[in-house]
Amino acid sequence: MPSTDSQLASTVLMIRPTRFESNPMTAESNVFQGRTSATPEEQQKLAASEFDGLVDVLRTAGIDVVVVDDTADPHTPDSIFPNNWVSFHADGRVVLYPMEAPNRRTERRADIIDQLGDEHGFQVSEILDLSDHERAGHYLEGTGSMVLDRTNKIAYACLSSRTQLDPLGDFAQRMDYDVVAFDAVDRNGVPIYHTNVLMNIGEAVAVICDAAIARDDQRDAVVTRLKETGHEVVSLGFDQLDAFAGNMLELRNTSGERVLAMSSQAWDSLDAEQRAVLQSNGKILTSPIDNIERSAGGSVRCMLAEVHLPTL
Repeated sequence: MPSTDSQLASTVLMIRPTRFESNPMTAESNVFQGRTSATPEEQQKLAASEFDGLVDVLRTAGIDVVVVDDTADPHTPDSIFPNNWVSFHADGRVVLYPMEAPNRRTERRADIIDQLGDEHGFQVSEILDLSDHERAGHYLEGTGSMVLDRTNKIAYACLSSRTQLDPLGDFAQRMDYDVVAFDAVDRNGVPIYHTNVLMNIGEAVAVICDAAIARDDQRDAVVTRLKETGHEVVSLGFDQLDAFAGNMLELRNTSGERVLAMSSQAWDSLDAEQRAVLQSNGKILTSPIDNIERSAGGSVRCMLAEVHLPTL
């Protein structure tokens, strides 16, 4: 039975970077990152400008953006991607996740959760902390590792060093989700580190680089499940995967309209037919974040933690 949860959030949490740079602790599992010769200081300056530009685009389109500044100490070079350590749910629960890189674990901040309640009127009923899985070397990096169909309570997950079955099953059991797990690789056969790099699920449209799913039976199962839940499926190619076209996020603005946020590079990679489907579904929001994509190997969707919490 589908839940009453909305697939689309109208509020997002974003963390403004303070010491952004390509993270050496995540480089081995993320082939998208480290494509820059800029110094750490240059990466931070560019990232801060790109961050502010994306915030402006979202707010202008009627999305409520909660911005929290990162702390300088401890050094968290990937803090710009909060959706990896936390997710917020319509029943008031907040989930904290086990992170593979030690320097990403300090991104988890209780003060941010408190701020959502104290300053923005959101209600937190329970904090579900899965980070203890780190002690066993098992990881699940939030809505990077999982692409959630919140309405149908399905968690899609491509398995990797950052997305493992034990914490995935723990999340599914506690949050009452079904799991659709699969293996996915890039054009060179390298495992894709996060599921949200290759797919996004909106209300009516799902975007996926299904060619990256390694096994035919798994590919058929994923596409079939998406269609069975009423989604029109837009397939991406590997060039579009590399351009972060899979890393988009559908939201709902204050006027009740669907908006689809992605980087300028992602939009530029799409063909006319793909663009037509997406434009008929909602308003397209784009912003250039080339430095963030090259340095850290993540894009717009990674920067947005949707706040589905009820309000007081």
